[in-house]
Amino acid sequence: MPIGLLALALGGFGIGLTEFGIMGLLPEIAADFHVSEPVAGYLISGYALSVAVGGIGLTLAVTRFDRKKVLLALMVLFIAGNLISAIAPTYSLLMVGRIVAALCHGAFFGVGAVVAADMVAPNKRAGALALMFTGLTAANVLGVPLGTLLGQQLGWRSTFWAITVIGVVALAGIQLLVPATPASSETGVRGELRVFRRPQVWLSAGVTVLGFGGMFGAFTYIAFTLTEVSGFASTMVPWLLVVFGVGLFVGNFAGGRAADRALNPALLVTLALLTVVLVVFALTAHSKVMTVVSLLLMGVVGFATVPGLQLRIMGYAKDAPTMASGTNIAAFNVGNALGAWLGGLAIGAGLGFTSPLWVGAAVTAAGLLLLLAGSVRPRRLVGAGAPHGGGVPVH
Repeated sequence: MPIGLLALALGGFGIGLTEFGIMGLLPEIAADFHVSEPVAGYLISGYALSVAVGGIGLTLAVTRFDRKKVLLALMVLFIAGNLISAIAPTYSLLMVGRIVAALCHGAFFGVGAVVAADMVAPNKRAGALALMFTGLTAANVLGVPLGTLLGQQLGWRSTFWAITVIGVVALAGIQLLVPATPASSETGVRGELRVFRRPQVWLSAGVTVLGFGGMFGAFTYIAFTLTEVSGFASTMVPWLLVVFGVGLFVGNFAGGRAADRALNPALLVTLALLTVVLVVFALTAHSKVMTVVSLLLMGVVGFATVPGLQLRIMGYAKDAPTMASGTNIAAFNVGNALGAWLGGLAIGAGLGFTSPLWVGAAVTAAGLLLLLAGSVRPRRLVGAGAPHGGGVPVH
């Protein structure tokens, strides 16, 4: 794999830390700015909504520019947002910093996915996407414990300073290691928007919302499941999340390899397996041994969907892969919000702390059914599942 993919992965790692690293620092931030913890929580939900906006709006605005220059500009925006957060004297300015950093999130992964796919042979594109998303995977695992540890030892601002430094290093890496990738001269803004006329683009985004949203909804409340149902001490939760994180790493690469071989079959199998894993987890959550096994499998199967979901929507938009890719990043975040909201409703209704697992299984099953509906009549993807030619069997 080209070394430039590592620079993209480092950028993804920094962006992932920005999203997840603040979760364990909300009490300190709330105390510092004299706001309630729910108000401090808006720093997370506000970030997610801004990702969805930037994933489509900002991506559309930069489609006509050289993609490497776009990535560099997005990293500058990312650095600026975290710098604002690090020095913010008020809660409002901290929110501004979060929004600025979030705006680059969707566009970075959207544009970066196209650049990563262009750096390798057609039959290795899902693997390249998996490598780029490794940074985000690592941030899922390390973001909360590392961000919390650093923030508790040196103050919550130190976490944002550290992320700012990571952004600077990623900026240098992209400048030195990523080749210039001119934007398509054939597709303007109208051409990019035309992809939204294609039912399979909407269907792919819908599968992303439901398929990944089901897993994230279950994961959002996993600490409550582990302590209140499985009986683990709260001090064990970070270590158990490491088990989940190991699953993410394995699933990310396994999903990329499977999607390169046969895209739609791989997605159908992984979504079906994820539904089963969530059901088994809900049924056996009282067992500590089965909980550890289920956590590992949930990570493996859940993140195995990511490269394939990204590649599928790009394949149906060969002439506008950047817009489609950014849309799918937005869909991931909409799914995150939807899954967390539905899981919260279930807990609020008194259904217990295994209910997010049941809700997640139902939402993922809905994504599987949607994918099946779009696969009833075999057909070739635009560009055969690759953004710029090549062939990947998908049906």
